[in-house]
Amino acid sequence: MSDPGNYAGSTDRSIGQLVASATAEMSALVHDEIALAKAEVRQDVRRGAIGSIAFVAAGVFALFSIPVLSFAAAYGIHNLGLGLAWSFLIVGTAFIALGLLLAVLGIRKFKKVKPPEKSIASAKQTAAVLQKAKPHPRPSIEAAAIIERSAVSGSSLAKKDVEGGSGRDKAGSVARSST
Repeated sequence: MSDPGNYAGSTDRSIGQLVASATAEMSALVHDEIALAKAEVRQDVRRGAIGSIAFVAAGVFALFSIPVLSFAAAYGIHNLGLGLAWSFLIVGTAFIALGLLLAVLGIRKFKKVKPPEKSIASAKQTAAVLQKAKPHPRPSIEAAAIIERSAVSGSSLAKKDVEGGSGRDKAGSVARSST
């Protein structure tokens, strides 16, 4: 015959099976929440990386291209008949405008970065559920109660222990070994 407590649909599961099931479910829940947090953070890191790249590009354009291109553009404008000082002012303003445009693009990308809201909400919900779940303490069985039960049932071990004067110590060891 098969034991009715061993199949998955049993409602009379042992405490060990319940603890194993709860542990497996808790582990799966934690793994799922970590995966959700990773997915959200990965998306926000991608947005932040694009924003950072825009800032780096703005810096590169501002620092390296200004001296070279400004001279070329200024002398080109000067050849059109405008004074040399005005030509350099126009070119410098154009490069600063380009740098500001890239900085605005970077700021917009950084504003789209959000905290992992789904993960935070799920973690708060899990914490709320776990706070409501209180463990049920096991009642402690005193050695004297074990001796009484053993004496009533006629156990020879309990009689020997009580007669030998070490009833409390042996009963405590019996209680520890039975758990």
